[in-house]
Amino acid sequence: MAYAEVLRELYALTPRGIEPGLERVREALRRAGDPHRALRVVHVAGTNGKGSVSAMVATGLAAAGQRVALYTSPHLASLTERMRVLGGDAITEDDVARTWADLHDALFGAGAPRVTFFEALTVLALALFREREVELAVLEVGLGGRLDATNVIERPLACAITRIGLDHQYLLGDDLASIAAEKAGILRPGVPAVIAPQKPEAQAVLEEIAHRIGAPIVPLAPLGELRPRLRGAHQQENARIAATVLSALREQGVAADVRAAIQEVEWPGRLERVDAFLLDAAHNEDGAATLAAFLASEPRRRRVLLFGAMADKDWRTMLALLRPEVDALVFAAPPLARAERPENLAAAFGGEPAPSVERAIERARELAGDGEVIVAGSIYLMGEVRARLLGLPMDPPIAM
Repeated sequence: MAYAEVLRELYALTPRGIEPGLERVREALRRAGDPHRALRVVHVAGTNGKGSVSAMVATGLAAAGQRVALYTSPHLASLTERMRVLGGDAITEDDVARTWADLHDALFGAGAPRVTFFEALTVLALALFREREVELAVLEVGLGGRLDATNVIERPLACAITRIGLDHQYLLGDDLASIAAEKAGILRPGVPAVIAPQKPEAQAVLEEIAHRIGAPIVPLAPLGELRPRLRGAHQQENARIAATVLSALREQGVAADVRAAIQEVEWPGRLERVDAFLLDAAHNEDGAATLAAFLASEPRRRRVLLFGAMADKDWRTMLALLRPEVDALVFAAPPLARAERPENLAAAFGGEPAPSVERAIERARELAGDGEVIVAGSIYLMGEVRARLLGLPMDPPIAM
């Protein structure tokens, strides 16, 4: 089986959408030989920052000599970015194709459960990690926590919950308390819980659930002289979460390098500068507020915002937060069917709609002159812009 065929079969699952629940993925894993049971896991949930924290934790473990798996989403250019091994050979397209073929009966054979795209991908990742005999796996929650496919892990070594904001309300609940309850679903009795400072309504829920089930909350560690490699004041908090997780692991006899985690991590698309472009994964209200705060802290220069968003996102709030920090707007559609039309964005906020991402890049450059272009609103849009700027090959988009 070729990698392209794997992508076609995975994409064919996207019309099933997102169906919260663990029964299907548990059955698919059982049919695949329960690969997750061979893994020692760090589990990370949250609204924003969970990818950065996951990458830091994995970096710190790998720097201490561990062979570490890292499972994150979404990817920027290639599906293989979601399933990484640090401290060992990279997972290749051929690896993905071979393991997918081995899993075909578990996922599609007689009696197989009707898995979603993310569930099938999670089974694939866990099977790949078992094949590589990784010592530890850092798993980033896809959406929510309680009913996310990654929550099949019964006894992680540590759990972390980053800052919680309003996102995916149609699935997780209309307020922070409801969303926090879903995120807290990854906590386990007796397993260290590292929790970012939250707004009061979210903090109360997290603390109540942790206390009720007997999950000890670990106070955040100070960074001392360490300064995060990743830009932005918010990365200070993410670094403290990662440092605390690694300290909790060290108390369990797991080797970890906190300095490397914070100062050597690589996590593309998070306030990343490529030529005159600043690329950021801000794709919800909290992410836009964080990006706006970063821009406000920087010396003012001419800025153009290249923006696109999913139709189901609160793009009006995001744009209202970012608009005061930029001088011009260019809109493009992320490469997904559920993307908001650029014309609708322009009608609401002014600016120029572009017929393609390629043309949007060109026009934003023209308008910026000697200034910079800020790319935000959709991780999928940012990923395509980044790939074009760096000449990276891209997989076809995943229509979720």
